[in-house]
Parts: sequence; structure tokens; C-alpha cells
Amino acid sequence: MTNECQPVMTHVADKLRVNVYEDRRAMGAAAAAQVGARLRELLASKGQVRMVFAAAPSQDELYQGLVQERGIDWSRITAFHMDEYIGLSESAPQRFGNYLNDRLFSLVQPGRVELLDSTGSIEEECARYSAMLREGPIDIVCLGIGENGHIAFNDPPVADFEDPRLVKAVELDRACRQQQVNDGCFPELEAVPTHAITLTIPALMSGEQLYGIVPGVKKRHAVQQTVHGPITTACPASILRTHPRATMYLDTDSFGQLG
Repeated sequence: MTNECQPVMTHVADKLRVNVYEDRRAMGAAAAAQVGARLRELLASKGQVRMVFAAAPSQDELYQGLVQERGIDWSRITAFHMDEYIGLSESAPQRFGNYLNDRLFSLVQPGRVELLDSTGSIEEECARYSAMLREGPIDIVCLGIGENGHIAFNDPPVADFEDPRLVKAVELDRACRQQQVNDGCFPELEAVPTHAITLTIPALMSGEQLYGIVPGVKKRHAVQQTVHGPITTACPASILRTHPRATMYLDTDSFGQLG
């Protein structure tokens, strides 16, 4: 890794490693380099790698970097994503599957891409996707953290650290929906869907290695609660502190004054 991608500060919260970078560009480049290195290690030792990807503007720099990583045989990677709106047309640009196709999958061409389909029976889709997740271990999860501390669409009102399901339908918290407006994904709150399908917290935590990319001043409170607050569903991301191989990548805006 180049010197410009070295963290300006590191921190450990329980088991969670926290790396802070000068800006979003350095953060994304560092995360991409480390995810890419892990992918090369895994592909050298096993035939297939299974990954889960988040879809949000906070992940842009990560995916830009991953596209540039060399020596990764994407044809041996199975790609899942972690959540999808209910009620949007298949062509809607806000659909998370479309985001990932546009910014990553169409460019690196994973051998198998499994997208959540929220256009039919939601109960059947949750069962179908759960079955695919159970086909084998999840090697890597690339995730973000919401302004309300959510991971995937596990908002505080619906987050369950002991959820017996791998995939479920949820009603979105107002703060979560407002974030989609704040991010420029929707013009107004009324345009944001009220429900979604999401991987549950146990599904995300089952990943062998978790990489959390969380830039921007709007995420500062959620980061502070994740790193220094109690481990509670009031801040679902706080559960990351219990994972043995989780790393959070921050920029100085999201880091704030954690020390």
C-alpha cells in the first residue's frame, strides 16, 4: 500500500479494528487494496469466493478501487447484495441491484451474481435468497453504516442480533428513509419506499471477514455510537465490535473526536 493510503490513526474497540484516513479518496483506496489483497489470498487457496456487497454512495470509492485491482479472477467469485427496496420498478436507478451492476458487477463481471428480486412474492424471495446464502460460507462482507446506525436495512426498530432468519422484509425507519434523500438518491421523503428486503444481522455477521466503509460527517454520530456506545440494537452497527475479523474504514469527517 502506498504511503498516501496509510491511516492517520488506528483504534481498536473490543474486537473491531478502526482505521482513519485523511479523506474519502485515501479511505476508499486503502479499503480496496485490502479487500483486493484478501481476495487474491482466498482465490489462491480455494476454488470459489462468496461475497456480499452494500449499495450506497458511501461505497463509491471502494468500488472504484476494486475495479482497478489486478490479479483477481472475478469469474470465481459469487456476488450477493444485502438489501433491496420493495415497490420500485426493475429499471429504477435507485434499486441497489442496479447500483451494483453499474458501478461494479458490469465492470469486473463476477462469475455468479445473485440479486434480490423484490418484484414478486416477498416471502418466496426471502426463502430463495436464504437458501442460496446457506449453500456455503460467506467469505467477505463489504458494508456501510447508516446515519441511524443501521447495517443493511436493519434499522434500530427491526434489528435483532439473534434473528433466526437470514433474509427478511422490513419497514424502513423514517431516519433511514431521510438519509436516502440526504444522499441525493430521492428528491423527497415521500418518494422513498417504506419497505425493503434485507439480510439480517446474523447473516452479515456470518461473514468470515467484514470490511465497513463509512465516510462523511453525516455518519459521525453513528460512528461514535458504534465504536464507543453500548452494544445494542439502538445502534445496530455496534455489534461489529464482537466480530473477530472486522475492520472499519473512516475518513477524518466521519471519525470526529473518538479518542
